[in-house]
Amino acid sequence: MKGNGLRNGQALTEDERATIGPRPPLKWVGGKWGLLPQFEPLLPRCALRRYAEPFVGGGAVFFRLLPENGVLIDKNEELINFYCALRDSAGALIGHARRHRNDRNYYLSVRAMNPADLDPLERASRFLYLNKAGYNGLWRVNSQGKHNVPFGRYENPRIVDEANLRLVSEALKTATLVAGDFQRVLDYATPGVFVYLDPPYHPVSQTANFTSYTAGSFNEADQRRLAEVFRKLDERGCLVMVSNSDTEFIRREYAGYGIQVVKARRAINCRGDRRGPVRELVIRNYASSIRQEGITG
Repeated sequence: MKGNGLRNGQALTEDERATIGPRPPLKWVGGKWGLLPQFEPLLPRCALRRYAEPFVGGGAVFFRLLPENGVLIDKNEELINFYCALRDSAGALIGHARRHRNDRNYYLSVRAMNPADLDPLERASRFLYLNKAGYNGLWRVNSQGKHNVPFGRYENPRIVDEANLRLVSEALKTATLVAGDFQRVLDYATPGVFVYLDPPYHPVSQTANFTSYTAGSFNEADQRRLAEVFRKLDERGCLVMVSNSDTEFIRREYAGYGIQVVKARRAINCRGDRRGPVRELVIRNYASSIRQEGITG
C-alpha cells in the first residue's frame, strides 16, 4: 500500500509525496484514507483493471487502487465538476485557487456565490477553497442547495497542494466521471468490475444523522434501494464491497453476505470525548482470498 503522507510521524516534502502517489485532494466526511490499512486484506486479490465507485467523495479507495479503467459517480455536481476541472485543466485550476485568502469575510463572500453564475473552472476553484477553509472540511447544503458550512478558523490551511493535485489529475485521466444517482453504476456493471459503495451511513441514533451533502437526504428507503443495487451487481458477476454503520437495519439488509467489522475514528462531533473508534461494517459478495484472473480484461 502506498504511504499516508507521513514519514516517522513527520510530513513529507512535495518531492517525497510525488513518489508515493496521489492522495485524496479534499477533506471529506467519512473519507476512507485512514481505514485503508484495515481495507487492504478485504480488497479482491486479483488484478483490478475495472473499477466503479458511485459515492466517490474524496476517492480514497480509487486513489489507493489506481485502476486502469475507473468510473467515478456522485450526486454532488460540484464535486464531479471539481474532479473534471482538475483532470482536464489542472494548471489553470491551481493558478485560480492560489488567489483565495484565509479570511472570514472573504470566505463568506465566496460561499455566497451562486455556482450557476460561475464557469466550470471558477466553480471548481470555489469548491476546493470552501472545502479547505470551511469547518472540518464539511460540504453541507441546505434545502435550497446553498452551502452553509461556517468558516474554519484555521491558522494556515493548505488550500493548494500543487504536487498532489497534479498527481490526482494524472490519476483521473483514465476515469469516467458521472454526476448522478448511485444507480447509474448499473450502466457499467459488467462481469468482473470491482464496485465499492460508500453511501451516507445509516444513523446509529436519532442525533447521528448527517446526509446533507446534497439538497436531498439519504433515508432508509435509499438504503434499501442501495441494498437492491448491491444484489443486482452481485447477480451480474461484479465484485462488490459496501461500507456502512453497524446497525441491525444494515445487517438485515445485507443478510447472507460476508460482514466484517472495522474500527473508524469519529471526526464530526462537538465533544472530543466522542471522537474515538466506532464500529463500521464492510459487506462483500466475495471472499478476501478470491483469485479470478479471468475477470480482469
